[in-house]
This record gives sequence, structure tokens and C-alpha cells, in this order.
Amino acid sequence: MREKNYTGLIPVNTSGKEINAEAVAEAKNFEEAKAVYTTVKKRLLDVNNWHHIAGIMSAHFQLTDLNGKEVTRNAETGDYFKIDIPGPGSKTGDGYDWAHVEEMKEINKPDVDSVGIRVRPSANPLNKDANVAHFYSNEATSTFIVTRENNTIIAGIYDRNTKPNEEAESITDQIRHTAIGVSALSNFSEIQWQNLVEGLLKSER
Repeated sequence: MREKNYTGLIPVNTSGKEINAEAVAEAKNFEEAKAVYTTVKKRLLDVNNWHHIAGIMSAHFQLTDLNGKEVTRNAETGDYFKIDIPGPGSKTGDGYDWAHVEEMKEINKPDVDSVGIRVRPSANPLNKDANVAHFYSNEATSTFIVTRENNTIIAGIYDRNTKPNEEAESITDQIRHTAIGVSALSNFSEIQWQNLVEGLLKSER
């Protein structure tokens, strides 16, 4: 599938695997399309509720500020995602995987509205360990985008340059990142992201 990259946030995939997940909804008219876009955009930015949207088997996402303090607001550039995935946690991440919100952008035009969040695996902001606390290396990115094209609304997640994090100092984390990274490339991420994009567009929410 061709990604919806009106914001320009999605990088080119130069190494590792690329993962795409999309869901589409059709509105009856322009006014409805604008209203649906506004609703889905709100859900996208409310990261702390993604678990409820994606379902009980999904990872838990907690938004934190640049110091790692948990916050209950919409995502902002410079924030972190503190991620609790099923299974053993990262030692470096104090039991969590961490990703940094490196850029957000929104465009608004008569025929297109689009908003996106790009995150990258990062160190744990709660300690001084500079190693990446995530099962992916810091070359990987995940870009979360909601787009309105005329009367069509698309929720999409686009992983680029995904590969296991093999540079952890802890032997435990090395084994974990390799094992989880490989399985995630082929299974967990694809299921997780597809459930999330479909949940973002559910009309009953």
C-alpha cells in the first residue's frame, strides 16, 4: 500500500523491514468527513487511551514529558512514549520500552487534512543510561497519521527501518531485544498496529 505522507513525516526505508497498517472510512459528505477527521485526530493524540482502542491484548502506552514524568494530555513534540508490551520488560527501560516523539505536524487544505506523530526508539529519560531502551534500534521510526482526503478518512501507521536493537549492554536485554525484535517484525507490530488503526476509526467510540 502507498503511505499517506502529506505531512512528510514518514522516512524512506533504507534498511530493515517496513510495516504498514491502514484502515479507511467513507463519509457521506464533506461536513461529515470533517467531523470524523476531528474525532479521529482527537483519539490519535490521546496516546494514553490507545490500549482501550486497540484491545486488551495490545501494549499499554503512557505519555510522559521530556523528563519522563507521566502526563494526561495530548501528545507534544519532545514527549516520550513509555510502552508496556506483553512479556518481559527492558532492564534499561525499568521494565518498559521507550520512544521519543521527535516530530509532529498537521496540514489543512480544502481537499486534505492530515496530522501525524513520528516517534523513534530512545533511551530511558528516567536514568542516565544512554543505551536505547527498546526492542528496535534507534534507526527505526513509527509514524502515526490520520488523513482526510475529500470524504475519505484514513488512519495509518508506518514503521520504517525496523531491526532489532543489538547494542544493549545488559545480556538479558540483548536476548530480549533480539527475540522480541524478530517476532515483532513478523507478527506483533503488524497485529498491534492494525488493531489500533481500525479502533481509531470505529464510529461507536
